[in-house]
Amino acid sequence: MNIQHAPALPSDDMTAPEKSYDLALLQLGRRLQADGYRFTTVTPLTHQRNNARDENRKAKSLRDVFGWNRPFESELLPEVELEALLGSGILRAHAGLWISEVRWSSLQDLLFVHSSFPTVAHDSVFFGPDTYRFAQAIEEHLRTSSHPIRTAADIGSGSGVGAILIGRARRDAQVLALDINPTALRYTAVNAALAGTENVSAWHSDILASASGEFDLIVANPPYMQDTQQRAYRHGGERLGSELSVRIVGQAVQRLAIGGTLLLYTGAPSVNGVDLFLERARELVDIPGMAWSYKEMDPDVFGEELETPNYAEAERIAAVVLTVTRTR
Repeated sequence: MNIQHAPALPSDDMTAPEKSYDLALLQLGRRLQADGYRFTTVTPLTHQRNNARDENRKAKSLRDVFGWNRPFESELLPEVELEALLGSGILRAHAGLWISEVRWSSLQDLLFVHSSFPTVAHDSVFFGPDTYRFAQAIEEHLRTSSHPIRTAADIGSGSGVGAILIGRARRDAQVLALDINPTALRYTAVNAALAGTENVSAWHSDILASASGEFDLIVANPPYMQDTQQRAYRHGGERLGSELSVRIVGQAVQRLAIGGTLLLYTGAPSVNGVDLFLERARELVDIPGMAWSYKEMDPDVFGEELETPNYAEAERIAAVVLTVTRTR
């Protein structure tokens, strides 16, 4: 496989402010790690409901600042640290207070930087309950598979969770974190450096277009909603958001080495009892030389979307895992 590595953090082709910002993020992550910072990221609605409570209007701790993304007063951080974070752009002024432009979430003993709440920008980098389920699916595969992993790819890597988990579990593997979002690639580079996974490289790619060769493991947790604003971190295309996931399946199964596996975590919308994702994906994987399985991890996610015009005919959206292994 021909891997084009992203330059080490910071990159020579980055501007001075970008270098300063990314190094400041890495330093902040190390500071939070040393302090034992922990935060489990919830759904946007649960996040909103927590922050709407009167007692949560202002942050009282670093967990409030960098997890719940609440505004805070100057006294919450040492003056030198506050000025440094303001200077790098990680913090900004907000209604007479200060607020973080990023959040930090924990997964086991790892920390991941991702976008602030609410995730409304087109280049937002999402982390949430789907991320935890995706991580569980990857870890189960790594525990139970005996196939050696020399090359791996995380398609639509976002904050880099999939790539970093694989890279940490298989130190001899070359792992690509692929995304079309430059912000996601920068956050992945910070998170990989924080995790000490030097075998993880972040690279700009539309699915697998920028990487050649075959892979022993390909994982993906793509956007799977049909988003009216077509935001990159959320929009999965037509057929109620399942189009991108089907496209990933079609390209990934062609790039598996013998014994290699595609593990795709996505959302599957159902209309009149028909799973729109599985209906199309089955045509691509139920063929000679491929073994596959399909599992619902949660039968009902993002139920609030059923109230929108896009999902007027949908019965439900399930969180599913499609596993495809090339046998010959």
